[in-house]
Amino acid sequence: APAPAPAPEPAPAPPPTSSVIPGSVQDFTVNVGDRVYFDLDSYSVRADAGPLLDAQAAWLVRYPNVQIRIEGNADERGTREYNLALGSRRANSVREYLVQRGVQPSRISTVSYGKEKPIDAGANEEAYQRNRNAHTAITSGAQ
Repeated sequence: APAPAPAPEPAPAPPPTSSVIPGSVQDFTVNVGDRVYFDLDSYSVRADAGPLLDAQAAWLVRYPNVQIRIEGNADERGTREYNLALGSRRANSVREYLVQRGVQPSRISTVSYGKEKPIDAGANEEAYQRNRNAHTAITSGAQ
């Protein structure tokens, strides 16, 4: 009888990032990206946000049970009312972008935090740029 084939070499240990479960919140955050940024007083999706939002849409189409909430944010300048309206427009711009790329509208809710939830507490242009954003949060359906 022929000799049994030698056992295959064990595979090398995967890099730490591969411990991310596909379809998980961590997968979305780490491998896709969950935040895009806006120009001052603008709710137009910037050109540099397109590739990230395209990746979000592709991921969401791949995982059809995932529900998301798009959270619109503004920097601290301007009135509370103005920033709530601006944050809402930003969230809706991202929602429309994702819907145009095949994500079912029923899977997407939006909320505006205006200037109430800054990610950078600074009071300079760099902080303001970071705080003008839309954050895509997974609310249910992830692995």
